[in-house]
Amino acid sequence: QNVSVIHRCSIHHPINILIGNRKGFYQESNTMIFNPHKFGIHKLLKNIPLNGVFDAPYRAAVKKAVNIADLRSIAKARAHKMVFDYLDAGGDDEITLRRQKDAYTQLECHYKVLAGIKPPLDLSTKIFGMDVKLPFFGCPTAGNRMFHWEGETAAAKAAQHHGTLYGLSSLATTGITEIGRLHDGPKVFQLYVWKDRELVKDVIAQAKEGGFNSLALTVDFTWYGNRERDIRNDFSIPPKYNLKQTIGAIAKPAWTYDFLSHEPYSYACINKDVPADSLAAFVNSQIAPEFDWKDAEWLLGEWNGPAALKGVVRPDDAKRSVDLGFSSVWVSNHGARQLDTSPATIDVLPSIRAAVGPDVEIILDGGVQRGTDIAKALALGADSVGVGKAYLWGLAAGGTDGVIKAYDILKVELDRAMGLLGTATVDDLKREGPDLIKRRAPSVRDYPDRYASERGYGGGIV
Repeated sequence: QNVSVIHRCSIHHPINILIGNRKGFYQESNTMIFNPHKFGIHKLLKNIPLNGVFDAPYRAAVKKAVNIADLRSIAKARAHKMVFDYLDAGGDDEITLRRQKDAYTQLECHYKVLAGIKPPLDLSTKIFGMDVKLPFFGCPTAGNRMFHWEGETAAAKAAQHHGTLYGLSSLATTGITEIGRLHDGPKVFQLYVWKDRELVKDVIAQAKEGGFNSLALTVDFTWYGNRERDIRNDFSIPPKYNLKQTIGAIAKPAWTYDFLSHEPYSYACINKDVPADSLAAFVNSQIAPEFDWKDAEWLLGEWNGPAALKGVVRPDDAKRSVDLGFSSVWVSNHGARQLDTSPATIDVLPSIRAAVGPDVEIILDGGVQRGTDIAKALALGADSVGVGKAYLWGLAAGGTDGVIKAYDILKVELDRAMGLLGTATVDDLKREGPDLIKRRAPSVRDYPDRYASERGYGGGIV
């Protein structure tokens, strides 16, 4: 199913909600906004294959990328400023965004020597009870086609390539059926707290029919995070095509030609009858701040399968979710995009593991940009780790090749970290982890260097 474009950020800032449409123009308040897709410009441009020309230098750079920070730099160079900042940003002062990353630098690796292990190491594990070849995966994120025309299909292909879990957002820009054709392995469908139970039932039915094995209920999105970069950039979907955004588009020809030469984005899992300029209001009206534990229990009954409560940072909430019937706890703060000064997820992980015991599956995301970060999370109580910005930077930099590159980087780094720690398998790392990973007091020595922020590293001396 196809629904016209409105990305998640539009509902974060109701001022950006667009209403009404007429012959290629959108109306926002009293301002008429030109929309080239309404005039079919994409149908003309798709027959002029210049994407390869514009993207050539970025594809070459992706091949040479050494780490995730390199992919971030390439994505920043290729993408429109408002799009990159949407992907890159956190809430308010972005304190949690920085702390979440810096928290990993405060965890030291107390490695074993003469462990008697040799390559290849075994990185396989289970997620939602399903076998996977890697203990990490790309988190479900909304509107991937904003970053590159391949969108969610690129992420699905990368997950299939590496034999790991794929996560699809209910606000995805690619449909469930198409993802099912690209990825035949374990899949998790992410759902927001909608008011309309019939909508929930319909989306759940689609997910089941599309071969999704598990469900993640996102519960930290009942209010809208304040992303000030988006406000300053006058971010909106569809773009306003004002002078500021037009200048930004001219400065980024690869992204702009990508955007103009393909079909407009759509929310493909909700309702194809909702027009582009009405969907933000539709989604805004469907988010249910009053959604509570009884509603969550109802949802579990409707799904009747493996399910995670996503957005947990408190041990008592984690324990209650398990008591209610969730099979997994997903420790997450929405990528530091919601409540600023919320805790770094790696900091609360050990207490949540202690609360739910050793047998409950825990998934963690937040701030992960190195294979060593993944190793530390597994060592301190996570059964698997989700990455968000890391693979989206790859997507924005180079489509499918960029996402595969992000996975390649993290896989090699994780393999190296496990080998140097002296653990041959994921189970070994989880079992011995508390003795291998220990916290130290924060220090300026934890940060890479005074130019770290320019390369995407949080904190540091600027």
